[in-house]
Amino acid sequence: MRNSPPQSPDAAVFDLSRARVCVIVNMGSGRKAGGDIAARLQDALQGRAAEVAIRRIEQGADLSDMARQAVAEGFHLVVAAGGDGTQAAVASALAGTDVAMAVIPGGTFNYFARDLGSGETVDEALKIFEAPQLRHVHVGEVNGMIFLNNISFGAYPEILKRRESIYRRWGRSRIAAYWSALAALWNLRHPLHLTVRAEGQEQHFTTALAFVAKSAYQLETFGLEGADRVREGHLALLIARARRPWPLVRAALRLAFGKTARYADFDLICADEMRIDAAPAHEYIAHDGEKSWMDSPFEVRVRHDALKVLVPAAGTGQDKA
Repeated sequence: MRNSPPQSPDAAVFDLSRARVCVIVNMGSGRKAGGDIAARLQDALQGRAAEVAIRRIEQGADLSDMARQAVAEGFHLVVAAGGDGTQAAVASALAGTDVAMAVIPGGTFNYFARDLGSGETVDEALKIFEAPQLRHVHVGEVNGMIFLNNISFGAYPEILKRRESIYRRWGRSRIAAYWSALAALWNLRHPLHLTVRAEGQEQHFTTALAFVAKSAYQLETFGLEGADRVREGHLALLIARARRPWPLVRAALRLAFGKTARYADFDLICADEMRIDAAPAHEYIAHDGEKSWMDSPFEVRVRHDALKVLVPAAGTGQDKA
């Protein structure tokens, strides 16, 4: 039987010295510095943890299985090194278990790490292990799949497809990511028809883009409303009023400069649970920087306090992610 996570009498403090730690490094994340990150994690944890196992993953599809294996093997802590997609894949295996998670940013945007206050760089995140504390955070779920930052419909999955081709040609950078967004929006042709049921109400929308946010940090970064409701444990559904390319491009430019006004660009619905029916029903959705085919209806909900994460004792993140 697996041991309980090591904690001091103060349940918020994680006793790393008694912990068996599995480090999962996505070698393909971000700028592909996985080898260096793995070595730095080995150095940071050696002598601090009771046991350290480093596991390098070449294929993102293997991340969830590796994390589930770590749970089955009785590890107390899984350290996930990679971008937001890596963190979501590992979290999907750990949510609802007693196994804690530590987040080491290795991607392009690293919204989950920034939302936690764990830092945007590896150097900042390594401070977690100096005086680690446990925090329970909420996660999102859509049709049984865990997400940490957002899921989106319509334009954004197209943006991700275009982004990968731009990355291959010009390399990974935020400028390349923003350029891919504008290019994809400009070529958008077909609006999405949504029926949203939440808080006992049903509303209908025709839109080019809709997304469900679980990251207060991400909403604030783009000047969007709903961050306070997310911190209270709700989801924020934002539906672009634009239906065609040029108005959506203008809205995207306002987002980039932090000048978005909700009533001009987006409708906002906040709830713990919602059902979203889409036409067409077979949708390509984006989730934490990844993309998948999924069938409508989309049953979206918050799983409250479902994930245990380590944060530094002097962390500046929010009480609830």
